[in-house]
Amino acid sequence: MAASWDDAAARAALHRVFAAALAAADPLTVLPAHLPEPPQGRTIVVGVGKAAAKMALAVERAWPDRPLSGLVITTHGADVAPPRGGESLFPPPGRRIAVRFGSHPVPDAAGAAAAAEMLGLLRGLSADDLVLFLVSGGGSSLSTLPAPGLTLDELMAVNRELLRSGAPIGEMNCIRKHLSAFSGGRVAAAAHPARVVTLAISDVPGDDPAVIASGPTVPDPTSFAEARALVAHYQMELPAAVMRHLEAAEEESPKPGDPRLGTPDLRMIATPMLALRAMAREAEALGLAPLILGDALEGEAAVLGKVLAGIARSSAAHGLPAARPCLLLSGGETTVTLPAGARGRGGRSMEGLLGLALALEGHAGIWALMADTDGIDGKSDAAGAIATPDTLARARAAGLDPRAMLAAHDSYGVFAALTDLIVTGPTLTNVNDVRAILVT
Repeated sequence: MAASWDDAAARAALHRVFAAALAAADPLTVLPAHLPEPPQGRTIVVGVGKAAAKMALAVERAWPDRPLSGLVITTHGADVAPPRGGESLFPPPGRRIAVRFGSHPVPDAAGAAAAAEMLGLLRGLSADDLVLFLVSGGGSSLSTLPAPGLTLDELMAVNRELLRSGAPIGEMNCIRKHLSAFSGGRVAAAAHPARVVTLAISDVPGDDPAVIASGPTVPDPTSFAEARALVAHYQMELPAAVMRHLEAAEEESPKPGDPRLGTPDLRMIATPMLALRAMAREAEALGLAPLILGDALEGEAAVLGKVLAGIARSSAAHGLPAARPCLLLSGGETTVTLPAGARGRGGRSMEGLLGLALALEGHAGIWALMADTDGIDGKSDAAGAIATPDTLARARAAGLDPRAMLAAHDSYGVFAALTDLIVTGPTLTNVNDVRAILVT
């Protein structure tokens, strides 16, 4: 395959390496090896995130005869179509773990009600019981439960402001944890004195468990003061009741050493780096030299796309940082800072990809894929897209202005018109965005 890199071969290679990333994060495959020994008492399975339903199914299959109860919260729409691979998880015949649905990225009443229901299940447990907490990306908005004195409408307004701010995920979650009755260690505190084992699929740079879904079962090292400083730094306009809550700082989140949390037992079952390494192995099988640039590349999506285009150009011209044919791999959560009233479609991956295509300006021999492993880039119906050496030429021939569409945050419009979208449907996993640039 590597001997002749025409358009069809390049596209096929990119699809194969993306499939390898999804396989490396499939809960049905990777979760069972991380399960603890069953307890003497009850087993309560709870969880939040885009992968929660599939993680719960993996537990049920691994423990077919064990009495299980509990519930998980995942995204609305996860039950509309079968996940990648064609197996439908809904309706779940014989399921012992209930599945509830909430909204992402802006929370809703259904998610809040499910979060309150979950906390109710955890009260009154004993030291002989096991709480298995399944956490993955997206859990922060899915389990938005207001702290006492706040309303869901106020937290929805906060979430919209966070998304507009351009703040990285760790900083957004610092603010969320100080407005929540659920995150920042509060789930583990509610389950005390039961043993809590957390199985996590990471979607955050550095795999910090306190950041994944705002860390419901781990100590929170951040403070009200830090949350207030971030609000000021990003000049966020938050509801008056929210600002009063942050100023009062009456109920801090559980901190390291809190006896209610015991010794946290967290097992990382899938991460962005593991996905990138799986992509690298697939690249080698295709005769390509893989180079992982990192799993925590952040910043404005379109700007990062331009930076990655420069690295690809260097590899094409000088063989550095990788000699061609090579595959430049990276991951990490970029940001898209949206102006008020922005109406374009797309997400971080497609915006970064269009930024890369514009910077390359039709450079021969370079193809790229950028996609979100959860199958949903932004608010679109696509995981991401592929850019080719003739992306800009084809777009302009179709009467499109790619540069103006990037400025309008309508990257989806470009790639949809060119039929270059990657559409997987919900994958029911999430190890963040992955990027693969093929230089031939």
